[in-house]
Amino acid sequence: MSILTIGNYTLKHFDLNAKEIMDNYLKEISVDLSDYTFAGNYIWLSTATGFYSIVNDTFCLFILNSGELTMLLPPIGKKEKTYEAILKCFEIMNVHNSNRNYSKIEYVHEDILEGFVDYLEEGTLIYEMLKDFLIEKKLVDYIYKAEDLIDLKGDSYKSKRNEINKFKKIYPNHKIEILEKSKHGDDVIQLFNKWVKDRTTYMPKEEIEVFLDGIYFERFAIKRLFNNYENLDVIGLVIYIDDEIKGFTVGEKINDTTASVIIEKTDFEVLGCAQFIFREFTKILKEKYAIEYVNVGDDMGFENLKKVKMSYRPNKLVPKYTIYQK
Repeated sequence: MSILTIGNYTLKHFDLNAKEIMDNYLKEISVDLSDYTFAGNYIWLSTATGFYSIVNDTFCLFILNSGELTMLLPPIGKKEKTYEAILKCFEIMNVHNSNRNYSKIEYVHEDILEGFVDYLEEGTLIYEMLKDFLIEKKLVDYIYKAEDLIDLKGDSYKSKRNEINKFKKIYPNHKIEILEKSKHGDDVIQLFNKWVKDRTTYMPKEEIEVFLDGIYFERFAIKRLFNNYENLDVIGLVIYIDDEIKGFTVGEKINDTTASVIIEKTDFEVLGCAQFIFREFTKILKEKYAIEYVNVGDDMGFENLKKVKMSYRPNKLVPKYTIYQK
């Protein structure tokens, strides 16, 4: 097992052995960001190197990229432990990195940020606490009420209802199944490859290279997801038409009130398939986890993705922050 020793801290490789440890610390907090799960981080670290350590009784997840160390999440644990852990984690990164400007903590939930700035002795001003740090607002997670996504009531959801009704009318022989690795794994990869081909066919040439760079990471994430599917506490759904796969999606529980959609892909040529599988999967998430909200992650800064996610009328937009040193 790979380890990093930095000062008095040992950073262990972030593998499946870390799941139970991380899950126990996640129980100490209640945030609704999609980034705050084991599976959500594990599958995307397939092409990078993740490490973790327990710092001031908090779970700290680091990523080593091009020799530099950053944090994918803030220290996870009881709020009163977080402030001290943040300072120690910056010390760890600074000791390792070639330049302290590389040291940063990403995907910080606002509740944890409040704990960071509120950890002050009586009479101490907040700006004194923050004089050594910069806090930058990044992307937002889109979170919806599950009932809204299921019922699709009102004029604002009229187009979604129409798409679903057209899909059901044109493809009455569709069938949905709970995703199983052994049964559906090969079909999922096949659909993903078709999805990539279709996207690049209709994409402006100047955008293809950037798109394919992202797909490289996503392909590995899907493979890692399926290689460890039974161990990740996730659930998925597939949709078939004439025994040919046309869509798949995978999600998980974040906390007692919120579940997330980790990934969703559908065949572009099957109109209404995306809207249909999204609603059906929301039903399954609600039934399995008894949740009230569904988080579909952020838009990665893509305007088209933002429009799609806004079209479902999010109940709340939860910002994510990055902490830098001055």
